[in-house]
Parts: sequence; structure tokens; C-alpha cells
Amino acid sequence: MRNRQDTPGRGLLYGLYQKRLRRELDAGNLPHHVAMIIDGNRRWAKQNLLETAAHGHRAGAVKVREFLEWCDDLGIKVATLYLLSTDNLSSRSEAELTELIEIIAQLAEELSNYRDWRIKHVGSNEGLPSRLVDALTDAEQRTAGHPGLHVNLAVGYGGRTEIADAVQSIIRTHQDAGHSLEDLAANLDEELISAHLYTGGQPDPDLVIRTSGEQRLSDFLLWQSAHSEFYFMEALGPDIREVDFLRALRDFSRRNRRFGS
Repeated sequence: MRNRQDTPGRGLLYGLYQKRLRRELDAGNLPHHVAMIIDGNRRWAKQNLLETAAHGHRAGAVKVREFLEWCDDLGIKVATLYLLSTDNLSSRSEAELTELIEIIAQLAEELSNYRDWRIKHVGSNEGLPSRLVDALTDAEQRTAGHPGLHVNLAVGYGGRTEIADAVQSIIRTHQDAGHSLEDLAANLDEELISAHLYTGGQPDPDLVIRTSGEQRLSDFLLWQSAHSEFYFMEALGPDIREVDFLRALRDFSRRNRRFGS
């Protein structure tokens, strides 16, 4: 049976609404960097009476590519996707984690061969299987010179771990240069820490979006999102549509950003 949302009349109305939303966007007031937590894959699989969570993760991976296409077509320069947290490595079952790791590895390979996107792994390799590390490394190397959309894949990622790793990196760099702790204390500031984050050299996200109705960061980009705008969608990850994303951008463009003031 065809879903009501798939009828020709509803499809036409959807297309008209999507065009209207695009017209309402202010091209000069779109985010430069969008970060996305695509959440709800497991709930989506359960609601659709699918056998395993892997079905939901695969549907979420398909949506990742669609989301990146939307960003690219609108001229957004950087997109960061939260795919696997450090907490997931210990909280998911071995069977689910094995499937998810393979899905992410395949996604990294696919994205690195699509358009002119530049892929970067943001996260720690600690605890990740070699298959996944190799896939992420290959994707980075394959796209290192690409000029298009910069895609950050947050895999094995934790915000607190990232900050700790940044501080350790700063200490090692100063020790290797023969500087003293006094020198380090005198020069340690926000810019130095930012430069040693996994996203060092990139702009912070202007907009952080989370799907599935959850309203929390879950250890995602804790440092970088200090002045970000947040938008929460009710739709589960695999169900988000372009109109949902366009609504988020319209909402962002209407906000008066204060940057902490």
C-alpha cells in the first residue's frame, strides 16, 4: 500500500513548500559550518519492525549523504557529523558495534569518492578496529586536495577526551621545543587550545542540529560549540527531509546571534 505522503498531490505540495523555504532563506546569513547529530537510528529500526539496529544505521548512513548534498548545494562550507562516540564503544553490544563499524567504514569510502568533498576524521583512533582506522585514513588521503565541502566524520569522538588530548599535545610540543612550564603557562590561551583540537584550523560550528527530539549535546564539540546556535528536530535520523533542514536554516537566519554577550 502506498503511503499517503507518497501520493502525487502530497508530493506536489511538498515540492512547492520546499521551493518556498528556499526562497525565504537569506543566502548571506546561512551558517558557514553546520554540525549534525543524526540520532534515532535504533528507534527508527524498532518502529519499522526491522530485525536489528543495523537496519537503522544503514538508513542513517543513506541520510548522511543526502544531508551533505543539501549542505553542498546551498554553499555551506563545512559539515561535521557525529557518527560514533567514545561512549558508544563501551555501551553498544558487540554485534551492533561490529555492524556499525562496517557501515561507517563503507560510508567513509563512499563519501571520499563523491563530488569534490574533502573528508577528515575527527576523533581518536584508540579503541577503533584497524579496518575502520584504515578506511578513515584512506578517505582523508584520497581527498586531501579536494576544494569542495569539508566533511568532518566524528568517529571515536568525545568532547572531553578531545580537550584532554589537546592539552597533552600542547605540553608535548612545548617539551619537544625545550620550553619550560613557565613559558607554557604564560602562552596557554583559548587560541592555542583551539589549534590543538581535532578540528584545529577550522571555523567553529555556527549551527548544531540534533534529530530524534533529544535535547542534549552528548559530549559533542563541547569546546567548539560555545557560541553555536542549537536546533532540535523531532524526526528520527533516517526520516529527516530536506524541508526539515531548510526550516532549521530559516530559523538560524532569523536569530540574533550574541556570541556570549
